[in-house]
Amino acid sequence: MVRSAVDDKAPWPAPAKLNLFLHITGRRDDGYHLLQSVFQFLDYGDELFFNLREDGEIQRLNALPGVPAEQDLVVRAARLLQLETGTSLGADIRVDKKLPMGGGLGGGSSDAATTLVALNQLWALGLDVKRLAELGLALGADVPVFVRGQAAWAEGVGETLTPVTLEEPWFVVIIPPVSVSTAEVFGDSQLTRDCPPITIRDFLSGRGTNVCEPVVRGHYPQVAEALNWLSPFAPARMTGTGACVFAAFGNESQARDVVSQLPEGWNGFFAKGRNRSPLLDRIPTC
Repeated sequence: MVRSAVDDKAPWPAPAKLNLFLHITGRRDDGYHLLQSVFQFLDYGDELFFNLREDGEIQRLNALPGVPAEQDLVVRAARLLQLETGTSLGADIRVDKKLPMGGGLGGGSSDAATTLVALNQLWALGLDVKRLAELGLALGADVPVFVRGQAAWAEGVGETLTPVTLEEPWFVVIIPPVSVSTAEVFGDSQLTRDCPPITIRDFLSGRGTNVCEPVVRGHYPQVAEALNWLSPFAPARMTGTGACVFAAFGNESQARDVVSQLPEGWNGFFAKGRNRSPLLDRIPTC
């Protein structure tokens, strides 16, 4: 078995993200929506474990329900990295899954980004962050922000990123028991697609909403219920195309107290906002 100096048993974090706002400003000729958003990470997410192989095989040790291996972003990311570099190495990959599918927390994209970053290190490939982000974009519009690991103002289809420094509050996140289809949301005729562009300064002064929220409220009453429950504690918003909703609090104690009051059977957590992804702390050179 071939191993590198950083191939050990410690997990590689794949943190959640929040879209602190989400506007759609238009559509490209190919149908993709043009967005404006701000991404911030949480110190909470999935964890990935890698064992290197000499035979070039990529093996997924635990399956995602309903997701064939060839469609799993983790497997696709590893194979894309092999194709890009021609490495003869492979890996067994295990994902300790905490982030829900279809929740708007970026779990699949974060897992893919962590796979690219981790295997670049473990396979000693030497690709720089720019190239890894380019590879990530082929897997999904949200993957580059996880690869770069900095809170960011996003434009284009989400791939044009400008690092930003934000306050790092504690967040309460509620996970409604539904999986929202991004394609369904973006295909809805009621979705607002002509938001006037705003600036980073506009956002920092309090402007910005999530234009997907009214559509998701209409289709998924569980999301509307979560937003309505959380709003009396602090301004509540949906992340991405949902289903998860969140609110910011000034300290851990406040956030913990709100989570302790969740109705019986509800699922949620509290976590610290992070401008620097926990993934970067796992890389010796960062």
